Amino acid sequence: MPTPNAPNPVSNPKARANLLQVISERSLLRDTEVTLASGASSTFYFDMKRTAFHAEGASLIAQLILDQLADLDVDYVGGLEMGAVPLVACVIQRSFPDRPLGGFFVRKQPKDHGTRRLIEGLRQEESLAGKTVVLLEDVTTTGGSVLKAVAAVREEGASVPCVITVVDRLEGAADNLKKESVELRSVLTVHDFVL
Repeated sequence: MPTPNAPNPVSNPKARANLLQVISERSLLRDTEVTLASGASSTFYFDMKRTAFHAEGASLIAQLILDQLADLDVDYVGGLEMGAVPLVACVIQRSFPDRPLGGFFVRKQPKDHGTRRLIEGLRQEESLAGKTVVLLEDVTTTGGSVLKAVAAVREEGASVPCVITVVDRLEGAADNLKKESVELRSVLTVHDFVL
């Protein structure tokens, strides 16, 4: 099993290098003061939607996440809105037909209209109870956001052995997830980038 924060050894080095280039060119914002979801301030920011909504970027993300899933028996991939939505979509699309995976996303709070569900993307009769779920995240800092999704999915009766992030900022997420018996796997870490 790979060590936390280390790329999975089955990952394609060429695909990783290509994704690193796409993220560096499209998503890495430098020399700008931003507040992260964790509340911390930073002088660099990964706007991953710019990569997730790019044809090559989305394809590379899907391929590398599926590489990370190779040793796991998984029923579904999901994640917290909004960052995980494009990731889930590209991964489930790429999983077909060889290893079809189900997908969903977790709302930060239920809508006050429509189905009023916290977990979206499943049919009414479909349940996560007894299923194995891997949650996806575009950028991970302390893990606070994805832990909300872990709690929601576990409340539905699913097991969550692992979270896969595209970029780990290496600011405590692995340790915080480990406290909840969840492994963090990353495609890339902040150390891969020139900041």
